Amino acid sequence: MDLYDVIHRRRDVRAEFTGAPVPDDTLSRVLTAAHAAPSVGNSQPWDFILVRDPATRRRFHQHVQAERDTFAADLDDAAASRFARIKIDGVLESTLSVVVTYDAARGGPAVLGRHAIADAGLYSVCLAIQNLWLAATAEGLGVGWVSFYREPFLADLLGIPAGIRPVAWLCLGPVTHLETVPDLVRHGWRAGRPLAAAVHTDHWPT
Repeated sequence: MDLYDVIHRRRDVRAEFTGAPVPDDTLSRVLTAAHAAPSVGNSQPWDFILVRDPATRRRFHQHVQAERDTFAADLDDAAASRFARIKIDGVLESTLSVVVTYDAARGGPAVLGRHAIADAGLYSVCLAIQNLWLAATAEGLGVGWVSFYREPFLADLLGIPAGIRPVAWLCLGPVTHLETVPDLVRHGWRAGRPLAAAVHTDHWPT
C-alpha cells in the first residue's frame, strides 16, 4: 500500500480480530519498523513485551473492564448510552498483545536533546508505537490501543521494574476487515475536526 493509504486506513481495532496467529516473519518486520523510529539522543527508550499467555491476558482484561465501569459511572445518561455501544478492547480476541514501555534512564544521564523538554523520551516511544501501527496496517493486521488501565497494575502484572513506565498495551493480530469510519465516529461519541481548524499561522488564534 502507498504510505498515505496506510495512514488513512489505520484504525483502532476492537471487534474485528480473527484470533489467528501473527506469523513470526511478519511480527519481526513490524517490530523492526517500530525499533527504527527516531528517538531523542538516539536513546531508543522503548522495550516491547510480547504477551501471549491467556491467563495474563484474562487478568488484564478483568482490570480493563473494571476501569470501564469506573469511567461509565461518571457519565451522564446520554453519554453513558453512547459509551455502552463502544467496545474498548480486543485483549481476548487477539492472540498477541505488545506492551510498549519507556525507560527514562536509557541513554542517560545526559540525553542529548532532552535537557529542555523532559517528555522528549516519551514522545520518542509514541513514534515507535506509530511506526508499529502503520507497519501492522501495511501487513494487513489490526492494532488496538487499550487505555483503560492503571499503570501500577500493569507494571505489577508483567513484573516491570520501578522506573520503567508502561505506555501502551497494543492488541495485535489478523482482522476480518478494517472499518472505513473510526469507531468513535460511527458510534456517535465524537466526530473528527477538519484540518483547517487545527492549522494556524505565526501565533495562536485570538
